[in-house]
Order: sequence, then C-alpha cells, then structure tokens
Amino acid sequence: MVYPGPQKHVLKTFEHLVKLLPEAERTKPQVLLLAGGVVEFRNDTDREVVFRQESNFHYLSGCDVPSSFVVAAYQPGTSLSTTPSLALFIPKAELEDMMWSVPPPSPAAAKQIYDVTTVEHRSALPAAIETLIKALPGALFHTLPRNSPLFPTLPSEYTQQILDTDGAVTDLYLLSALHTARLVKDSNEIAAIKHANEISSRAHEVIMRVLGKAVKGKIGAGAGAGVDRPLLPGEWLIEKEAEAEAIFVASCRREGSVHQAYLPIVAASTRASTLHYCCNDREFAWGPVKPHDHHNKSELAHGKTKELDPQVLLIDAGCEWNCYASDITRTMPVGNGGKFTPEARAIYELVLEMQKESFDIIKAGLHWDAVQLICHRTLVKGFQKLGIFKTPESPGSGSWNSEEAILADGVSSAFFPHGVGHSLGMDVHDVPSASKPVVNPTINGITLGNESFYTYLRLRLPLEAGMVVTVEPGIYFSPHLLAAVRNSKHINHDVLKKYEPVGGVRIEDVVVVTDDGYQNLTTVRSDVAWIEAVCSGEI
Repeated sequence: MVYPGPQKHVLKTFEHLVKLLPEAERTKPQVLLLAGGVVEFRNDTDREVVFRQESNFHYLSGCDVPSSFVVAAYQPGTSLSTTPSLALFIPKAELEDMMWSVPPPSPAAAKQIYDVTTVEHRSALPAAIETLIKALPGALFHTLPRNSPLFPTLPSEYTQQILDTDGAVTDLYLLSALHTARLVKDSNEIAAIKHANEISSRAHEVIMRVLGKAVKGKIGAGAGAGVDRPLLPGEWLIEKEAEAEAIFVASCRREGSVHQAYLPIVAASTRASTLHYCCNDREFAWGPVKPHDHHNKSELAHGKTKELDPQVLLIDAGCEWNCYASDITRTMPVGNGGKFTPEARAIYELVLEMQKESFDIIKAGLHWDAVQLICHRTLVKGFQKLGIFKTPESPGSGSWNSEEAILADGVSSAFFPHGVGHSLGMDVHDVPSASKPVVNPTINGITLGNESFYTYLRLRLPLEAGMVVTVEPGIYFSPHLLAAVRNSKHINHDVLKKYEPVGGVRIEDVVVVTDDGYQNLTTVRSDVAWIEAVCSGEI
C-alpha cells in the first residue's frame, strides 16, 4: 500500500516556508534536506529498539526505513511550484542486514510503497545534491535545526558540499513551516488518527470489562494455575496499576499498533492526583481493615479475604497508527462493586459537565482560551453547588464570593492546573511552535479570567477546521497544589476534606474541529451509567 500524502505535505510545507522568508529570498529556488531517524540499540545487547520514524521526516516522505534521507525541490514560476520534486535515499541492503535483522527494501520496491518522485540508494545523495545546485542556481537549502538533540543528525558532509559551491544553507525556517503545515490535518491524517483512537478506545473498554468480570466472580484460576503452570490471560485479575497497563498495551498490540503514542499513565486511588504519574507500579488500595484481621495468619497478604477499597483508576493512554497518535483518558471506579462513591461520582459528573460545555462551543474561529475559561467557570459553579467553594450570602456579581470574584482570584487553578487540551497529530503534543506561538493572539487582546488558567495551556490559537485537538478537563485534589490555597477564603475546608480522598478525575477525548462544530474520534463511552454498568459487570 502506498502511504498517501507526502507530495501534498511537501507542497504545503513549501508554501508556508516561502511566507516566512525575507522578501528578497522568496523568488529563489528552495530545497529541503532532511535526515531520517536511525535504529537505536539497547545497551550491550546488539538488540534493536523498535524503530519509530522522526515525525517531520515521515510527514514529508511517508518512509519508515531507518537511516534514510529526503530531498525536495521547489521553484516559483515553474512546474516545481505546483509539483515539487521529492527524492528518497535509502540504505543499501547488506549481507549483515539480512543475517541479523530485516533488510531495507530495494529502490524499486520502495518506489511502489512511497509516493515520491525517485528512490535511490543513500550513496547517490551527493550526486543528487550536486545536480540540484547546478539545475537550481541560487537555491536556498533548508534543514531542521542542526546540532539539536531533538532531530536526527544531518551529516556535515552534505551541508559542506553545498557551502563549498557558495550555496546557502539555513535552519531558521523549516521547522516553523513544518509545524504550521502539520497543524491542520488532511483526510488521510484524520483517518489514521481515527483508527488509532478506535484501537485505544477498545483497549480502555477491555480494562473496564475485565474489572467488571472480576466483580461478578467470572474470572478464576483453573486447576494448577499459579502452582503447576502460569496464569493464562483469561485468568488474569487487575489488582495492580501495572496489570492494567499490560492489558491496555496488549490489546493495542494485537490490533496491529506497534507503538504507544506516549508512556501510559495508570494511577489508582489518590495517585490519580498526579497529572503525569509515571510509575504504574503500585497495587490498588485494599481495605477496610476489620476488627479481627490481625488474626488472619497472613491470609490477606495472599489474596484470601482482602477487599478492594473504593477508589478511582485513572488511565491516560493511547496508541499510534502509522505514526499518528491517539490520546484518551478514562477514570473508572474500582471496589465498591464497580460503582463510584458519592464523592467520586459528584466530581466525575462535574468533569463530564466541563467537557460537555467545552464541546458545545467548539468550532472553527473560536479561540481556544475560551474553552479553557468555560472549564474553570463550570468548575467554580459546580464547586459552589457541592459546597467546596462558598456561595454569596446575597445574589449579585459584586460579592467577594461571587462566581466572577472566584474566577478573578484564580483559586480554581489549584484543582484544574493544566490546559483543557492540545493539538494532536504525529506527536501527542503536536507542533508546539505553531500551537502555542510566542505572541498569543488572545481574544481581542484580553486575557480571560485569571492568568494562571493559561500557564500550562499548550494550545492558544483560534481554531481552524481540520485541527485535531484533545478535550481533557480534570479535577484533582493534590496535596502539593492544595497547599497554596489552604487559607483561601473562598474554600469551605471542612467540605473539601470529604472530597480529597477521590484523588483525581480526568476525561479526555480527541476531536476534529469542523466549520460548525466538531467530530469526536474517541468511541469509548464516558457517561456514568455506562461506566458503572461495565465496571460492575452488569453489561
């Protein structure tokens, strides 16, 4: 199957690139020169780490062959201005490649796979550069930032070859052009992201259903399991964060996804208050301790009669499909028969409302800051209803405890400190230089609400149709974040204590922005009735 899109991506990149150039440089021929990623090896094992192509290289070529190069040429006023040339240079298969690993394809085979103008072996690259220098006098050669650990190394011999002929090489513009081009996705990119999200959605549901089967006692070990033989997958219980992670990754892998888009976040109990919890190494919380459990002769340590403490399990995880990411978070009940506690349900429903209010306003032309603000506004209203935030003694916006006063104070940032979402594409936090520009075109030049709302926001732009973004509100009871507001006059601290054991709740979907709304690419449901029914084994 030919990877679709590179020719269009190259042209789109050149069009953005030319706009960034000084006026005097725009009429010159333009050439892109990029190195692809290389295979890395686990220390002293001679064993390759599973290869994943560098995103910008993949965007321009579709090529997943390690140690490759791509050269693209564009010239205003010629046929190259509508159909840039796109040449791919791949390594030649050597006997050692065939003996130890999977060899690269032949140029003829690669030409059938990748939508490029020509494919040659890597040894032909110097001659191709020389040809371009002669055919396109005065061409400006563009590279990704050189000497940066973020991008594959472009050997200096190629740039020196250009400089030796009085050619010009610059790394000032290409990355910005690529990020801007990648910000809005085409139909092929959206299809890949959609497929990644469908696989990940099923993986999230698999975890919920395994939890539900355990509640109903439908998961048990057969004869000899754990003694004469290992447990089989159908006998696995999820009693640890690592076990949930393993099932998620296995579900994605069996559907053909090679990579996770990022390392999964699997946090149970109060650990869900850590935004990017990275350990996934704890057991679920057990309890309560009964009056005579000290006489149990270590039976509890061997899973005899221990009970799961009611808690939440937050899983933020998503796989890749053909280098395109998914990013989904679901928070589910564990213990308590697969039902949320009253406090956890209240917080979950409030986060769900924050997401719904966000969905209701998303469309092309809306500034993303407005989505951030509406989440904080919904949180404040919800906390006032729950009694966590105090309510005005008399109606009106002038009260020190009014909704507007609490928003202006910024106290809600202690409970919802991160951004409501980010651009998503080939990378999970996609194209940061384009999605969060240095100069932020805020709504009419005005920051809405408290400045702290936007500290960690990764997207600060008016939305465009074709952008893919996450919508991921959350509420957290982190002792570290709450330390700064322990003396806040807006908080009823006795009520707050009731909710702190919840830990944290986040709900995250991936959507495509359209002219009049959005399309949700995440298929696993998040409504309370369905989540509880699945996690309790009722459906």
